[in-house]
Amino acid sequence: MTPTSKVPFLDLVTPHQELEAELLAVAKKAFSNAGFIGGPMVEDFEREFAAFCDSKYCVGVNSGTDALRFAFMAAGVGEGDIIVTVPHTFIATTEAISQAGAQIAFVDIDESTYTMDPEKLREYLETNCDFDDKTKKLTERKSGLRVAAVVPVHLYGQTTDMDPIMDLAAKYNLVVIEDACQAHGAEYFSKKENRWKKAGSIGLAAAFSFYPGKNLGACGEAGATTTNDEALAKRMKMIRDHGQAKKYYHDIEGYNGRLDSIQAGWLSVKLRHLAKWNQSRREHAHRYHELFADVKGALTIPVEAAWTKGVYHLYVVRVADREALQAHLAEAGIGTGIHYPIPLHLQKAYQHLNYKKGDFPITEKVALEIVSLPMFPQLKPEQLALVSSSVKEFATSKVGAAR
Repeated sequence: MTPTSKVPFLDLVTPHQELEAELLAVAKKAFSNAGFIGGPMVEDFEREFAAFCDSKYCVGVNSGTDALRFAFMAAGVGEGDIIVTVPHTFIATTEAISQAGAQIAFVDIDESTYTMDPEKLREYLETNCDFDDKTKKLTERKSGLRVAAVVPVHLYGQTTDMDPIMDLAAKYNLVVIEDACQAHGAEYFSKKENRWKKAGSIGLAAAFSFYPGKNLGACGEAGATTTNDEALAKRMKMIRDHGQAKKYYHDIEGYNGRLDSIQAGWLSVKLRHLAKWNQSRREHAHRYHELFADVKGALTIPVEAAWTKGVYHLYVVRVADREALQAHLAEAGIGTGIHYPIPLHLQKAYQHLNYKKGDFPITEKVALEIVSLPMFPQLKPEQLALVSSSVKEFATSKVGAAR
């Protein structure tokens, strides 16, 4: 946020000013007892966030990346295994796969939701792999490696269509780990179970990031894994703490991936406000929908599928010339972002996977057009109106139409 910004892309100052007394009280509590690592504040937050996600267990860690990586390791997925995900996500999703020792395989996204297309997953599993009914092992034909897990990414605050993915996982004996790093509080309606389910309660486990800009953000780095599996939760607690079953008794080699107690305390404070903040995001998004209704031909607005209650971590639109739109909005003092401009399969870091341009056409098409507009709970009506009028001005102008 710059001094000249009329509408920042994200406001991290206001909520912390509003909660300053509560947040400082957490720090003072930690100072008084020197409980900086683990302890009651971490345990309290883990219990509270598990309940929020309708899960039995929550394991706090130091980032969303470790939340995902440790979940793979605790689930027994790693060296010699393939984990399937999408190329339209932040690189942390695939870093966690590689760092767990596994191999990455991509499938394309659905163009309307930007999340994993279950039919593309089915196509990959049925066309590229063989399943042994006796061993219950799915093997990728080309590499000869076991396909062990699927990571649907709940992107921009919207859940992936999980029922068909869970059905495929059951059919082919796959572990499902949700990447819920942008979906704190999002819900999915399962037709199979005829009920709404929280992101983080559907797969074997789910990873959350509490990076400061998230719907529930720490004042630094933090993350957590939720699960209903007690054994997985116990193993994750060992992995995050140098493999210790108890102090100085190391059953396995682990990592230093613990959640700081002050961050946990701050997250507990913010968690009490999360439902209200998410509702504000939904209201802002629906107001954007209304204001953009007459420019749909020049602007693609987010689709909230019937099976999801989104929490709008980001409000992402698509236009033919996003650089021109960003420049137009910048002139009006409006901040924007792009999430994500280069698909992972085309990143230099993954040249060794031998994917090429054209392999995932929906992801590649979307990546050229997406623009994230200002979205945060404290967004004011006049700011929202300025954003929408400026976008519409661009979309309906001769320059915008030509481009």
